[in-house]
Amino acid sequence: MFSNIHSMSPTAAEIASQTLVEEGSCRFPSFSASDAVTLGLSIRKRFRGTSRHAKGKGLVISIQSIAGHPLFCCTVGDLGHLSGIGDISLDSWSAVEGMINVVKRTGHSSYYVEKGTASMAAMGKTAKQMGLQGEFRVNGGAFPIWLENAPCCPIAVVACYSGSSQDDHRLVATTVRDYLNKLLRNSSSPGEPTEPTPSMTVPPAASDQVCAIF
Repeated sequence: MFSNIHSMSPTAAEIASQTLVEEGSCRFPSFSASDAVTLGLSIRKRFRGTSRHAKGKGLVISIQSIAGHPLFCCTVGDLGHLSGIGDISLDSWSAVEGMINVVKRTGHSSYYVEKGTASMAAMGKTAKQMGLQGEFRVNGGAFPIWLENAPCCPIAVVACYSGSSQDDHRLVATTVRDYLNKLLRNSSSPGEPTEPTPSMTVPPAASDQVCAIF
């Protein structure tokens, strides 16, 4: 019975293929600094509603242009408490940067590269042979922002890190997909009032830190 359950689980290659299809379906008509802020706040809000956050897990979020210009960054949680236990760590930001570097290097989400690398490893090819060592972090959570009319390279990268590769990828990819669906609904109903963009004048929770460039 257990062997049958195991055989039903998707392989790394199958997950990579599914993720590639997911990337291809998420293309923006345009992407501005305002979009980055709204998208970043949406990721923050979605994570704060999860059971992982309720259990004390933290998150860091970063959105950068492909040239490396910061558009949005945010922490959900603290580096540490008097007990010595923290929601996030000093390594969290370096992990995010490493994942963003993977997207810049490959043009694909870090989760796709992670699963693709696992598939290649099964055939005897190492991460070093694929040039993904050093400043690269092959974990899920970084996702490319593509424009519909610019297929040469992504325009930006949105990434988050909480320590769970699958959960982080799902958080970012789902939020990107929902944001695009919202843009599509708004553009197809020009006569209807659109939802207001979340205001940065409302201060975040005391445990959160936000920085953004408008």
